[in-house]
Amino acid sequence: MPETTESESRKLLRRLRDTMAEEAAGQERLDKITHLIADSMGTEVCSIYLFRDDETLELCATEGLKAEAVHQTRMRLGEGLVGRVARTGKIVNSADAPTEKGFRYMPETGEEIYSSFLGIPVQRLGEKLGVLVVQSREAREFSSDEVYALEVVAMVLAEMTELGAFVGEGAALKARHQQPVMFRGTTGQEGAAQGHVWLHEPRVVITNPVAEDPHKELGRLHEAVDHLRVRVDQMLQGAATGDKEQMEVLEAYRMFANSKGWMRRMEEDIARGLSAEAAVEKEQSAARARMSQVSDPYLRGRLHDLDDLSNRLLRILTGQGSETGAEMPPDPILIARNIGPAELLDYGRNLKGIVLEEGSVGSHAAIVARALAIPLVIHAERITTEALNGDHIMVDGEQGIVHLRPDETVVSAFRDKIAMQAQALERYASIRDKPATTLCGKTIGLHMNAGLMADLPSLEGSGAEGVGLFRTELQFLVRNQMPKRHELAALYARVLDAAQGKRVVFRTLDIGSDKVLPYMKPNDEPNPALGWRAIRVGLDKPGVLRMQLQALLRAAAGRPLTVMFPFVAQFEEFTAAQAEMDKAIAREKILGHVIPEKIEVGAMLETPSLAFAPDRFFEMVDFLSIGGNDLKQFFFAADRENERVRRRYDTLNVSFLTFLEQIVARCEASDTDLSFCGEDAGRPVEAACLAAIGIPNLSMRPASIGPVKNMLRRTNLDDLRGVIHAARDRGEMSVRSAVLEHLRNGG
Repeated sequence: MPETTESESRKLLRRLRDTMAEEAAGQERLDKITHLIADSMGTEVCSIYLFRDDETLELCATEGLKAEAVHQTRMRLGEGLVGRVARTGKIVNSADAPTEKGFRYMPETGEEIYSSFLGIPVQRLGEKLGVLVVQSREAREFSSDEVYALEVVAMVLAEMTELGAFVGEGAALKARHQQPVMFRGTTGQEGAAQGHVWLHEPRVVITNPVAEDPHKELGRLHEAVDHLRVRVDQMLQGAATGDKEQMEVLEAYRMFANSKGWMRRMEEDIARGLSAEAAVEKEQSAARARMSQVSDPYLRGRLHDLDDLSNRLLRILTGQGSETGAEMPPDPILIARNIGPAELLDYGRNLKGIVLEEGSVGSHAAIVARALAIPLVIHAERITTEALNGDHIMVDGEQGIVHLRPDETVVSAFRDKIAMQAQALERYASIRDKPATTLCGKTIGLHMNAGLMADLPSLEGSGAEGVGLFRTELQFLVRNQMPKRHELAALYARVLDAAQGKRVVFRTLDIGSDKVLPYMKPNDEPNPALGWRAIRVGLDKPGVLRMQLQALLRAAAGRPLTVMFPFVAQFEEFTAAQAEMDKAIAREKILGHVIPEKIEVGAMLETPSLAFAPDRFFEMVDFLSIGGNDLKQFFFAADRENERVRRRYDTLNVSFLTFLEQIVARCEASDTDLSFCGEDAGRPVEAACLAAIGIPNLSMRPASIGPVKNMLRRTNLDDLRGVIHAARDRGEMSVRSAVLEHLRNGG
């Protein structure tokens, strides 16, 4: 068999390019390709397997195996050596394939006479498309040059598959980016929306994977890399006074941009016949494949850096920048791998929905999405590689489901859902100015959560009585440096102006855990949710806390002021925070500034420990707000970011409700104002139960106030409390079934 040299690799790619250029149907092209690969490699067999669905591979073309096996032979992911290559994304090179672990003999193909096996994954940017296989009778391992040549060919096949070169009959040859796809992710923000895709980072399309002149391509690569290095140096200079984390990322960029190994591998790919763009993407695909195998967060971060750097280099080579000339649709649904809060705020309320491949329910993006009341789905794997700008898309934030290019039955059902929601909104508008008074005569205070000036118009339109939680950390998260005291004072003053006399509860800086300021060094903590966060940061860095308290006092300009400290776990933390408030008030008096006519100071009860604080705490605090999201995860020891455990535990669990009743009893005994803030406050059934056990105030996103008020106005809380207690007395684990039955029967 002839040795596969570099020049022969280029010869193979040139023949492949010529074949691709011929007018032919998808199946005919595949047949020609398997023939020329077998001929060029000197093997008796070449086969191409493509995915027909996420779990099944199909033999789509072959030279050397039985022709009747094409489109008939199928295997599950992980089944046989071909399935192993597809599942792991790793090459299998064996001189004696039948003795390999997992080998599966398929008699319909006639492959029993072949000993040697080389399987190469066909994948693009981490997306698995199929497997390229060569086999021969001779029992031998394929050389590293032969393996390399087939890797390059597999990469070209992936590009051509992406461009639709192999479209034909059957599921395995279906046109890409045209079929309906459903993505099942995680709810980041509730709500339903339909619109058209707007990619945060438009896909770079490579139309010339094979190059004629390697010297010209090397020149293009070197020129582009030089350009990239200059850009990275400029970014470093611009960020010289910025945050340390950003500097570390840019230093990683510079390290990769100057990496001799990275450059050498791309030069070798070009020498074997790839264009400069294809060589960059081949390295990028390898980085993505490694990323999926790495669990260490630091290494994954560095692979992300290399991936991002490759994207920048591709945009330089192709001229396909973020400004592609495409016009944003009037109803954009933003699609991205991840996105920062400042970038998301730049889009503002223009967005109808957001879908991310990564992110978390407590991420900066999720916080901003909630503030803007935009439906958000996270963990929608592979959507950035599947979606195209302008695709029709529907986002179901309640279920965490995304329908891309939906068929008519899905569209019809989804539009019915949106229409029902619109009708409900009209119904809620009619009770907007009415109190949330129940059938038994109790009136529940309904307040809204906010974090941006853009939220405040909702105060009037939603029917909220005030702002039960104003998240002050958003103004810190969207900046590259610590905001100044006068800037915060001006912002808080505008918030109070917009509230027009309604009560606004300002929660002091709640950072740490998953909310790390870009200009503060992140702490490498094994469990950040239980680590250095919120009031713990404020007490350890009192200068920041004092600055914020002074800004709030000045913003009030004599008006009433309500301040709440987050994540207080013990009485001593509250007294220390109260002492900082007293110092801030004393200093403002010395400076001659006007002091608020009334100051309320409260705490968020997010840890079970605070519920057992001494009576003195309940007497001293002006009000308490139960932070339902954190309290629930700590009560059940179930991380709310972990899908495996967070859905196992119900807010209407008897144990949790009993615990909340104990808090209610302590607050009633000390005459302490109490509210419940969190996702469950905005769910009508849960809200009714919280009110029934004695919680007098609820704080939620603005869009939830109408549905919750509607539920409360037609509920007798005395009867509902009886249902809850009866279910508990019967030993039921959760009261949900009993409550739902009671409400369905008009209770």
